[in-house]
Amino acid sequence: MNFHQVLFFILLIFLVDLSDYDVLAYNTNDVYNNASKCNIYEGRWIYDYTSNPLYGTSTCPFIGLDCQKLGRPDRNYLHYRWQPSGCDIPRFDGQDFLTRFKGKKILFVGDSLSNNMWVSMSCMLHAAVPNATYTFDYNQRRLSTFTIPEYGISVNFLKNGFLVDLVADKTRGLILKLDSISSGNQWLGADVAIFNTFHWWSHTGRAKTWDYFQTGDQIVKEMNRMEAFKIALTTWAKWIDHNIDPSKTRVFYQGVSPVHLNGSEWGKPGKTCLGETEPLKGSSNYPGHNIGEAIVRRVIGGMAKPVELLDLTAMTELRKDAHPSIYAGGGSRLNDCSHWCLPGVPDAWNQLLYTALLSH
Repeated sequence: MNFHQVLFFILLIFLVDLSDYDVLAYNTNDVYNNASKCNIYEGRWIYDYTSNPLYGTSTCPFIGLDCQKLGRPDRNYLHYRWQPSGCDIPRFDGQDFLTRFKGKKILFVGDSLSNNMWVSMSCMLHAAVPNATYTFDYNQRRLSTFTIPEYGISVNFLKNGFLVDLVADKTRGLILKLDSISSGNQWLGADVAIFNTFHWWSHTGRAKTWDYFQTGDQIVKEMNRMEAFKIALTTWAKWIDHNIDPSKTRVFYQGVSPVHLNGSEWGKPGKTCLGETEPLKGSSNYPGHNIGEAIVRRVIGGMAKPVELLDLTAMTELRKDAHPSIYAGGGSRLNDCSHWCLPGVPDAWNQLLYTALLSH
């Protein structure tokens, strides 16, 4: 083969590569444009052994609620993907995410369900560039961080289960101040901020982390929990309206993640998520009637600044099979039907967040 033939052959390979790249880019854009024309939160869960999960113990050393590692015997829950009705959504592409958000700060603020989603995203990004240097610092009392210095990206979690202030009083104990946010300065500076609060508002007994509610000068021992939640969420909404610049920070609300402690919701009275190995059949029209979700919609709908709802409640209602149950670790055999195994449902939440972020 002479020089001109070699040169022609190299040029041909280059052109073929460019052609493949163009087709890939076109398909990616086509998938997003298709997704933008339907409600990506309405659909069903499809068993897909070939595409899920995106990571595992070998590719993410900091999973946390790795139910397989903690002894869960079944594996089918690992292989379900979310399929909207009437359109497709882009598969989560960690390399693309890192490129798009190079030098950016992403912040999750909320309770342990926010932590669930933060760890999921951290694992998905780490699996995309397994040889890259990273830092993972989890601390229950302050800001937790995941960084990949090569891309200058930081994905952070700030534990704040109520979003409003919880303060210590010498005589009364811990007071939940429904109309006060004094720690909001910690939320500033993020390029993408995902907020969440709901589950802590229903805590009772030893799980309750406050003694009194306060609104203005009025302090009460007890009040309707959903009314308290609505007041607090409205306080958060006002803070966002007064302090966030939408041109610098894109704000999401994570949505209410349902629990599966009451088997009567899926035709098994007296049962919980323990032993469940399949999602509920059908679509996300499953009637969960979650009052928290309704409050979130009303509050966000009345805001002056744009906040996007990750409308994950109905789709997640179907996943009675995906909780840690007794495989949550920590020496506890409590039946955890609130949090989610990883890999698992929070990966789909992050896929929907990725889809939403592609709109800009």
